[in-house]
Amino acid sequence: LVIGDFEQYPFAQSPIGETMPSRTTQPGKTRGAVSEDNLDAHGPDLDRYDIGILAELQADARLSNAELATRIGLSAAPTWRRVKWLEQQGFVIGYRAVIDRRRIGLGVLAFVRIDADRNTAAATRELGEAIRRIPEIIACHYISGSGTFELQVMATDLDAFSRFALDVLLNLPHVKDLHTSFSLGEVKSGGALPLGHLRGA
Repeated sequence: LVIGDFEQYPFAQSPIGETMPSRTTQPGKTRGAVSEDNLDAHGPDLDRYDIGILAELQADARLSNAELATRIGLSAAPTWRRVKWLEQQGFVIGYRAVIDRRRIGLGVLAFVRIDADRNTAAATRELGEAIRRIPEIIACHYISGSGTFELQVMATDLDAFSRFALDVLLNLPHVKDLHTSFSLGEVKSGGALPLGHLRGA
């Protein structure tokens, strides 16, 4: 689940601006026959409430803690603590806004395969570090093959991409060749991670 620093999104400090709930549970307060304490505490494995939180936050990370609690069937306090636990354990690694690239003038999405001239650990690390520093490259995977990287690159238009390929991509360290394909239309993008295998566990 995507990506970004917790400090940059208010949910990280307190769920969408709400007051941080107390850890105390009112004596005798239960959900059915199970106490709030039992619903709040769990081991290293995800339960149905955790999975519900992940599903809801992937769909809308701006949910208030109260709305999130209602959707998963818990009260506010254990819901907030579970969100914090999911963050601290690294299940949720950040929050971000999804921006329409065309509305900000990025009309070209290119898929670029880079073949490296040397398939060594040092060369791979050097090329990977250089790729991470370039904002126009929005995603990169080191894929099976001999020193091959698969990139997603954004540009305003084809002329801008051509300049970027000549001036930047071909000048990256250890690049031997480029192979480029262009997106003609997005069928699906930015999809939430599938959680069905967790529910069936």
